[in-house]
Amino acid sequence: MSDAARQSMSESERAFAERAVGRKQMFRRVSFASVAVAAGLAVFYGYERLRDPSFALGPRAIIILLILLNARQNLRQYRYASVLEKLIARQ
Repeated sequence: MSDAARQSMSESERAFAERAVGRKQMFRRVSFASVAVAAGLAVFYGYERLRDPSFALGPRAIIILLILLNARQNLRQYRYASVLEKLIARQ
């Protein structure tokens, strides 16, 4: 990013970037927790399927997939916050 582009940052954009940097560790923790919850649900649903072969896995697999997609988005937010932190520090 050039110096001119960095200096054109408005106060609201700077505040947004600082809030994102402040939440950086939260994004990481939420991402790890989401993966743990998805893994736990996968084990639980697998166990239920072993006990009862008629146990429907399809809808539950979609829930696990959505939780994993949420974890990926939180990890992406963590990475964006890391980049914003470096950009703010340069100013």
